Amino acid sequence: MSNFPPVDEQLAHIKKGAAEIVKESELRSKLERSLASGKPLRVKAGFDPTAPDLHLGHTVLLRKLKHFQDLGHTVIFLIGDFTGMIGDPTGRSATRLPLTREQIDTNAETYKAQVFKILSPEKTVVDFNSRWFSKFSAEDFIRLTAKYTVSQMLEREDFHKRFRDEKPIAMHELLYPLAQGYDSVALEADVELGGTDQKFNLLVGRELQRAYGQESQIVLTTPILEGLDGVNKMSKSLGNAIGIHEPPLEMYGKVMSISDEMMWRYYELLTDVRVEAIQQMKANVASGKSHPMALKKELARGIVADFHSAETASKAAEDWAKQFQKDQVPENLDLIEIRLADVIPSGSGGGAVRVIGGIKQLAETDLVRIDKLVRLAGLATSNTEAAGKHKQGAVSLVGVNGENIDLKHEMVVMVPVDRELVLRVGRKMKKIRVVSDGGRWE
Repeated sequence: MSNFPPVDEQLAHIKKGAAEIVKESELRSKLERSLASGKPLRVKAGFDPTAPDLHLGHTVLLRKLKHFQDLGHTVIFLIGDFTGMIGDPTGRSATRLPLTREQIDTNAETYKAQVFKILSPEKTVVDFNSRWFSKFSAEDFIRLTAKYTVSQMLEREDFHKRFRDEKPIAMHELLYPLAQGYDSVALEADVELGGTDQKFNLLVGRELQRAYGQESQIVLTTPILEGLDGVNKMSKSLGNAIGIHEPPLEMYGKVMSISDEMMWRYYELLTDVRVEAIQQMKANVASGKSHPMALKKELARGIVADFHSAETASKAAEDWAKQFQKDQVPENLDLIEIRLADVIPSGSGGGAVRVIGGIKQLAETDLVRIDKLVRLAGLATSNTEAAGKHKQGAVSLVGVNGENIDLKHEMVVMVPVDRELVLRVGRKMKKIRVVSDGGRWE
């Protein structure tokens, strides 16, 4: 008797956060056979140990592996210690420098320690593709290369572009997709996971399995996670990454800095929260039942707990609240007063007016240009730079009591006047007050 959940339930969990499944009908068939036989699927993901530290962008794939693991399937974490010496040409406009054996071994050990922050060490099969490639003879490689044509290889966008631009393509780079594809043959994989940028390599695995007389694996791609700027791929070199070894408070604060809109993307790709629960949270925010900041705190706490502990996550939440919320904004923040007239949209002839007892008064909020506000607060050197930061989702505005002011990525928004606010751009912040000067509407 199988202990697997029903197939529809498995599919719903597997499809959460998936970019593409090739082919979903075949995956359903494999899951149905697995359920009937009680035999788990063999689910593989390969990681070349090219860098010693992982960030949250890398964990999107690990999280999807965990979903298969939670459903009872066999997860194979494959360390590409052989393919790492070739160097993956994906997304490269020039040949990648191969790593040395020593670099590979050092990074591989670091990877093993890091992946078990998400995957179960008892249930995960860790393998190295040098296990079979170290036994490959020259004849074996000739037979492998005979399974694929040069024209097929040049269909790959990276290679096609370099060929068209008359940039060199080294012969060993052409071997990389074949080597990765053969990994699936050696492991008899039922499913292979990879980022959307890996689709070509994953499909080569399907072809090679057929060529070697096996049933083709299912290819499941996961999205590339955007970094803190909400635009570019998460990358340490771009300075928009959250490393999984960062201190709890720093990790918590970085998650809290993302936009409300990006929060849903992080919930989908970086947590085990089910799709229906995320949809309910969205509905609660839309109806006003829940506040986005409260849900973002839950997200930040969950992510910190995954890589540290529940206790340190709670402590990080408390420390962050002391630092950024209520009346506990750092005392060394000077208050900057900004004239409303200097930040109103061009052509605006006056503020919103209310009439109380027949007497005109300025309203409590007014239209303000966020780029001007950021520049005048000293958090950008120009309106253009400020506008760019705002479009990246790096700008937030809260009251000193913690209430969030939804900027909605729009450049002109309603902002409280004559009240203390905390303006944040990335990790920098200033305490500001937009002053009305007592008579803009006249």
